[in-house]
Amino acid sequence: MQQHHQIYSFTTNQLLAEAATEAILNSAQRAIAQNGCFKIVLAGGSTPNLIYQLLSQAQADWQNWWIFWGDERCLPVDNAERNSLMAMQAWLEKVTIPAAQIFPIKAELGAKQGVADYQAVAAQYLPFDLVLLGMGEDGHTASLFPGHVHPENEFAHAVYNSPKPPSDRVSLSAAALSNAEQVLFLISGAGKQEPFRQWEQGDDLPVAQIKPENGIKIYADYAALNLA
Repeated sequence: MQQHHQIYSFTTNQLLAEAATEAILNSAQRAIAQNGCFKIVLAGGSTPNLIYQLLSQAQADWQNWWIFWGDERCLPVDNAERNSLMAMQAWLEKVTIPAAQIFPIKAELGAKQGVADYQAVAAQYLPFDLVLLGMGEDGHTASLFPGHVHPENEFAHAVYNSPKPPSDRVSLSAAALSNAEQVLFLISGAGKQEPFRQWEQGDDLPVAQIKPENGIKIYADYAALNLA
Protein backbone atom coordinates (compact mmCIF):
# COMPACT_ATOMS: atom_id res chain seq x y z
CA MET A 1 0.00 0.00 0.00
CA GLN A 2 1.35 3.39 -0.97
CA GLN A 3 2.48 5.81 1.71
CA HIS A 4 0.07 8.57 0.68
CA HIS A 5 -2.91 6.46 1.64
CA GLN A 6 -4.49 7.69 4.87
CA ILE A 7 -6.33 5.23 7.12
CA TYR A 8 -9.03 6.35 9.55
CA SER A 9 -10.40 3.77 11.99
CA PHE A 10 -13.79 3.68 13.71
CA THR A 11 -15.08 1.46 16.48
CA THR A 12 -18.38 0.82 14.67
CA ASN A 13 -19.80 0.88 11.16
CA GLN A 14 -22.27 3.56 12.30
CA LEU A 15 -19.47 5.92 13.33
CA LEU A 16 -17.68 5.19 10.05
CA ALA A 17 -20.82 6.09 8.10
CA GLU A 18 -21.35 9.30 10.05
CA ALA A 19 -17.76 10.42 9.46
CA ALA A 20 -17.94 9.53 5.76
CA THR A 21 -21.20 11.48 5.40
CA GLU A 22 -19.55 14.54 6.91
CA ALA A 23 -16.56 14.13 4.58
CA ILE A 24 -18.85 13.89 1.55
CA LEU A 25 -20.77 17.03 2.52
CA ASN A 26 -17.53 18.93 3.10
CA SER A 27 -16.17 17.77 -0.26
CA ALA A 28 -19.35 18.95 -1.93
CA GLN A 29 -19.10 22.39 -0.37
CA ARG A 30 -15.51 22.81 -1.56
CA ALA A 31 -16.21 21.60 -5.09
CA ILE A 32 -19.30 23.79 -5.53
CA ALA A 33 -17.44 26.82 -4.18
CA GLN A 34 -14.57 26.22 -6.60
CA ASN A 35 -16.31 24.85 -9.71
CA GLY A 36 -20.05 25.38 -9.29
CA CYS A 37 -20.81 21.65 -9.16
CA PHE A 38 -20.00 18.47 -7.27
CA LYS A 39 -19.50 15.21 -9.20
CA ILE A 40 -19.64 12.12 -7.00
CA VAL A 41 -19.35 8.43 -7.93
CA LEU A 42 -21.42 6.12 -5.75
CA ALA A 43 -20.71 2.59 -4.52
CA GLY A 44 -23.01 -0.29 -3.65
CA GLY A 45 -23.10 -2.26 -0.42
CA SER A 46 -24.40 -1.99 3.13
CA THR A 47 -22.02 0.72 4.37
CA PRO A 48 -22.79 3.11 1.50
CA ASN A 49 -26.49 2.42 1.99
CA LEU A 50 -26.21 3.69 5.56
CA ILE A 51 -24.39 6.77 4.30
CA TYR A 52 -27.11 7.41 1.73
CA GLN A 53 -29.73 7.26 4.47
CA LEU A 54 -27.76 9.86 6.43
CA LEU A 55 -27.37 12.07 3.35
CA SER A 56 -31.13 11.98 2.79
CA GLN A 57 -31.52 13.82 6.09
CA ALA A 58 -28.80 16.40 5.43
CA GLN A 59 -29.01 19.95 4.19
CA ALA A 60 -26.93 20.56 1.07
CA ASP A 61 -26.86 22.52 -2.18
CA TRP A 62 -28.48 19.59 -3.97
CA GLN A 63 -29.14 21.55 -7.17
CA ASN A 64 -25.41 21.43 -7.92
CA TRP A 65 -24.76 17.75 -7.23
CA TRP A 66 -24.07 15.37 -10.15
CA ILE A 67 -24.44 11.64 -9.46
CA PHE A 68 -22.60 8.73 -11.09
CA TRP A 69 -22.00 5.07 -10.22
CA GLY A 70 -18.82 3.02 -10.12
CA ASP A 71 -20.50 -0.16 -11.30
CA GLU A 72 -23.83 -1.83 -11.89
CA ARG A 73 -25.26 -5.31 -12.24
CA CYS A 74 -26.95 -6.27 -15.52
CA LEU A 75 -30.42 -6.61 -14.03
CA PRO A 76 -33.79 -4.90 -14.63
CA VAL A 77 -33.95 -1.33 -13.36
CA ASP A 78 -36.40 -2.26 -10.60
CA ASN A 79 -34.34 -5.19 -9.27
CA ALA A 80 -33.46 -4.85 -5.58
CA GLU A 81 -29.85 -5.86 -6.31
CA ARG A 82 -29.26 -2.79 -8.46
CA ASN A 83 -26.84 -0.27 -6.94
CA SER A 84 -28.80 2.56 -8.53
CA LEU A 85 -32.12 1.44 -7.02
CA MET A 86 -30.59 1.25 -3.55
CA ALA A 87 -29.23 4.78 -3.76
CA MET A 88 -32.44 6.14 -5.27
CA GLN A 89 -34.63 4.66 -2.56
CA ALA A 90 -32.35 5.49 0.37
CA TRP A 91 -31.40 9.00 -0.70
CA LEU A 92 -31.84 10.43 -4.17
CA GLU A 93 -35.63 10.27 -4.29
CA LYS A 94 -35.75 12.26 -1.04
CA VAL A 95 -33.67 15.28 -2.07
CA THR A 96 -33.85 17.85 -4.87
CA ILE A 97 -31.01 16.83 -7.17
CA PRO A 98 -32.30 17.45 -10.73
CA ALA A 99 -33.06 14.20 -12.54
CA ALA A 100 -30.94 15.32 -15.50
CA GLN A 101 -27.90 15.31 -13.18
CA ILE A 102 -28.31 11.67 -12.12
CA PHE A 103 -26.57 9.15 -14.38
CA PRO A 104 -27.37 5.51 -13.58
CA ILE A 105 -25.52 2.93 -15.64
CA LYS A 106 -27.87 1.43 -18.24
CA ALA A 107 -26.81 -2.11 -17.37
CA GLU A 108 -30.33 -3.38 -18.02
CA LEU A 109 -29.41 -3.09 -21.73
CA GLY A 110 -26.66 -5.67 -21.25
CA ALA A 111 -22.97 -5.22 -20.55
CA LYS A 112 -21.96 -4.27 -24.09
CA GLN A 113 -24.54 -1.52 -24.59
CA GLY A 114 -24.27 -0.37 -20.98
CA VAL A 115 -20.54 0.13 -21.38
CA ALA A 116 -20.94 2.05 -24.63
CA ASP A 117 -23.34 4.43 -22.92
CA TYR A 118 -21.22 4.96 -19.80
CA GLN A 119 -18.00 5.38 -21.75
CA ALA A 120 -19.61 8.48 -23.26
CA VAL A 121 -20.83 9.69 -19.87
CA ALA A 122 -17.40 9.33 -18.28
CA ALA A 123 -15.67 10.99 -21.22
CA GLN A 124 -17.94 14.01 -20.82
CA TYR A 125 -17.77 14.44 -17.05
CA LEU A 126 -14.30 13.35 -15.95
CA PRO A 127 -12.57 14.21 -13.69
CA PHE A 128 -14.77 13.43 -10.69
CA ASP A 129 -14.65 15.31 -7.41
CA LEU A 130 -15.20 12.32 -5.12
CA VAL A 131 -15.27 8.57 -5.75
CA LEU A 132 -16.71 6.20 -3.14
CA LEU A 133 -15.46 2.62 -3.27
CA GLY A 134 -15.71 -0.53 -1.21
CA MET A 135 -13.59 -3.66 -1.10
CA GLY A 136 -14.77 -7.25 -1.39
CA GLU A 137 -13.36 -10.21 0.50
CA ASP A 138 -11.39 -11.13 -2.65
CA GLY A 139 -9.92 -7.63 -2.95
CA HIS A 140 -12.24 -6.51 -5.74
CA THR A 141 -13.59 -2.99 -5.99
CA ALA A 142 -16.49 -1.72 -8.09
CA SER A 143 -16.82 -4.69 -10.48
CA LEU A 144 -13.08 -5.05 -11.06
CA PHE A 145 -12.29 -8.61 -10.03
CA PRO A 146 -9.04 -10.55 -9.50
CA GLY A 147 -7.87 -12.31 -12.64
CA HIS A 148 -9.98 -10.21 -15.02
CA VAL A 149 -8.07 -8.30 -17.68
CA HIS A 150 -9.50 -5.24 -19.42
CA PRO A 151 -8.20 -2.79 -22.04
CA GLU A 152 -6.31 -0.02 -20.26
CA ASN A 153 -7.62 2.74 -22.54
CA GLU A 154 -11.29 2.32 -21.57
CA PHE A 155 -13.25 4.51 -19.19
CA ALA A 156 -15.66 1.64 -18.55
CA HIS A 157 -15.52 -2.13 -18.93
CA ALA A 158 -17.98 -4.85 -19.80
CA VAL A 159 -17.60 -7.49 -17.10
CA TYR A 160 -18.49 -11.11 -17.78
CA ASN A 161 -18.09 -14.19 -15.60
CA SER A 162 -18.23 -12.27 -12.35
CA PRO A 163 -17.37 -14.58 -9.42
CA LYS A 164 -20.50 -13.25 -7.72
CA PRO A 165 -23.91 -13.28 -9.42
CA PRO A 166 -25.06 -11.85 -11.69
CA SER A 167 -22.23 -12.76 -14.05
CA ASP A 168 -22.62 -9.70 -16.30
CA ARG A 169 -21.87 -6.19 -15.06
CA VAL A 170 -20.65 -2.77 -16.13
CA SER A 171 -17.82 -1.09 -14.24
CA LEU A 172 -15.89 2.12 -14.50
CA SER A 173 -12.23 1.36 -15.14
CA ALA A 174 -9.42 1.77 -12.63
CA ALA A 175 -8.22 4.72 -14.71
CA ALA A 176 -11.60 6.47 -14.56
CA LEU A 177 -12.03 5.75 -10.85
CA SER A 178 -8.55 7.13 -10.21
CA ASN A 179 -9.31 10.33 -12.15
CA ALA A 180 -10.73 12.12 -9.13
CA GLU A 181 -9.87 14.87 -6.70
CA GLN A 182 -10.63 12.48 -3.82
CA VAL A 183 -11.09 8.71 -3.51
CA LEU A 184 -12.65 7.34 -0.33
CA PHE A 185 -12.68 3.62 0.43
CA LEU A 186 -15.33 2.38 2.88
CA ILE A 187 -14.32 -0.92 4.46
CA SER A 188 -16.21 -2.72 7.22
CA GLY A 189 -16.52 -6.20 8.65
CA ALA A 190 -14.17 -8.94 9.82
CA GLY A 191 -14.28 -10.57 6.38
CA LYS A 192 -12.14 -7.72 5.05
CA GLN A 193 -9.17 -8.40 7.33
CA GLU A 194 -7.31 -10.72 4.94
CA PRO A 195 -7.70 -8.67 1.74
CA PHE A 196 -6.78 -5.55 3.69
CA ARG A 197 -3.61 -7.26 4.92
CA GLN A 198 -2.80 -8.36 1.37
CA TRP A 199 -3.39 -4.84 0.09
CA GLU A 200 -1.09 -3.39 2.75
CA GLN A 201 1.70 -5.81 1.85
CA GLY A 202 1.49 -4.86 -1.83
CA ASP A 203 -0.35 -7.79 -3.39
CA ASP A 204 -1.72 -7.27 -6.90
CA LEU A 205 -5.39 -6.84 -6.02
CA PRO A 206 -7.92 -4.78 -7.99
CA VAL A 207 -8.11 -2.27 -5.11
CA ALA A 208 -4.39 -1.62 -5.60
CA GLN A 209 -5.06 -0.42 -9.16
CA ILE A 210 -6.87 2.68 -7.90
CA LYS A 211 -4.13 5.31 -7.87
CA PRO A 212 -5.40 8.90 -7.80
CA GLU A 213 -2.81 11.69 -7.80
CA ASN A 214 -3.86 12.88 -4.34
CA GLY A 215 -3.80 9.42 -2.78
CA ILE A 216 -6.75 7.75 -1.13
CA LYS A 217 -8.47 7.86 2.21
CA ILE A 218 -9.58 4.62 3.82
CA TYR A 219 -12.41 4.69 6.36
CA ALA A 220 -12.44 1.30 8.08
CA ASP A 221 -14.09 -0.11 11.17
CA TYR A 222 -12.18 -1.97 13.87
CA ALA A 223 -13.46 -5.33 12.64
CA ALA A 224 -11.93 -4.83 9.19
CA LEU A 225 -8.62 -3.72 10.68
CA ASN A 226 -8.56 -6.54 13.25
CA LEU A 227 -8.41 -4.08 16.12
CA ALA A 228 -9.76 -4.85 19.56
